[in-house]
Amino acid sequence: MFSKLRSLFTAPDPGPQTPPEPVASVPAGQRVYAIGDIHGRLDLFEQLLQRIKADDAARPSAETTLILLGDLVDRGPDSRGVVSRAMELVAGGSVRVLAGNHEEMMLGSLSSEETLRHFLRHGGRETLFSYGLQPEDYRRSTIEELQQRMAALVPAEHVEFLQSLEDRIVIGDYAFVHAGVRPGVALDAQSLSDLRWIRREFLDHPGPHGHVIVHGHTIVPDPVVLPGRIGIDTGAFASGKLTALGMEGSERWFLSAFIAAEADEAP
Repeated sequence: MFSKLRSLFTAPDPGPQTPPEPVASVPAGQRVYAIGDIHGRLDLFEQLLQRIKADDAARPSAETTLILLGDLVDRGPDSRGVVSRAMELVAGGSVRVLAGNHEEMMLGSLSSEETLRHFLRHGGRETLFSYGLQPEDYRRSTIEELQQRMAALVPAEHVEFLQSLEDRIVIGDYAFVHAGVRPGVALDAQSLSDLRWIRREFLDHPGPHGHVIVHGHTIVPDPVVLPGRIGIDTGAFASGKLTALGMEGSERWFLSAFIAAEADEAP
């Protein structure tokens, strides 16, 4: 009888339990902001920097780091201005910048005509215009002449800055890269090509990567938050929306800058 009574008041053995997923965090006393692909939108960049400054000031004192996830240049109207602003921020301290595939193309264009052709097809024309190339000069120049003009127009200090950009940054449980990582490969063994260019193999992988990967490169209408990755490239050059991710302890939040495209005037 007692065994029957015990069975009435004793919960059944649920069997082996799956432990909860660990919560990713940054080290105590630190706060991190990461900004997605800027692509020449200095207007959005400045607006978002002001929002980050206000957000940071409203929170308790912390060691704050700002990370730019790469693709500063191309497609938007003021790549030169974005690079100059990034240089100022880095010189001021606590700002780190990753190299994206568009920085790779821009640098490669200085020595390879084939890379220059690829660069021009993917927003490089707008970058050269921001450095002072006139549309008429662009239209009448050969690829060889454009390469020579590019070398003359882009300041040496900008080239040196772009060459100095980082490939990956690790803070706490987060790894910051431009495009993503190849699943199953240790972070310190990732190829530059994958860090700057990978897409489907990374995006379609459902499992963990050892760190939560914070990345840009692939445009999404709103940030994507999954157990193994967080994507924050909201297509600033076309959407008018630039996004930042904030992190402190195990907390995460988003900030954004938005400038609506001007409507075409009626005829």
